[in-house]
Amino acid sequence: MSDVVVFGLGDFARIARVYLEADSPHGVAAFTANERYVEADEFEGVPVTAFETLTETHPPDRYSMFVAIGFSGVNSARRSVYEECKARGYELISYVSSKARTWDDLVLGDNCFIFEDNVIQPKVRIGNDVILWSGNHIGHDSTIGDHVFIASHAVISGNVTIGESSFVGVNATFRDGINVAAKCVIGAAAVIMKDTVEGGVYSVRGTEPIEKKSWDLSGF
Repeated sequence: MSDVVVFGLGDFARIARVYLEADSPHGVAAFTANERYVEADEFEGVPVTAFETLTETHPPDRYSMFVAIGFSGVNSARRSVYEECKARGYELISYVSSKARTWDDLVLGDNCFIFEDNVIQPKVRIGNDVILWSGNHIGHDSTIGDHVFIASHAVISGNVTIGESSFVGVNATFRDGINVAAKCVIGAAAVIMKDTVEGGVYSVRGTEPIEKKSWDLSGF
């Protein structure tokens, strides 16, 4: 058992604590955030301390950290805090759900969070500060760069590279051998069939309703 300080006061931080305490050797000793965002002494019954004074209250020789921030700014907000924590000397833990399927040759960086039902095939490399929400398929020999956020149920085929700081939306699909450049945003249900450009945004328009109403359809 090692004590962890979780950076964040939102849903991700709250959920991360549940997973860590139920399914890992770590306990959450405190939450932290920049002082201007701290509005209470506790969050989910756990003490909250300002990040500015964290090294005094929870020094890096006694506590490790996990940065539980989402994908805002194409992951730049999480990356910034991650780098600051490293500069202060903190170890950044990674979590892999016991209900995820992985192989022994998985290469995994720090400050990663892999939720349940992810299938990660052989020869996969995952960089630092990567979030894999539940139910994704990561094909063999693929590489996920640093500071990437992959939402649920994406299908990443074999030999795919996802460039650093990219975001992948729910149900996105990637053909085998694709190279996704850095800082891309891949929208929900997008199908990527060729290499992308750096900073590219790839989206699918939402489905528009037809003229009929549901009660006018036969069989419903």
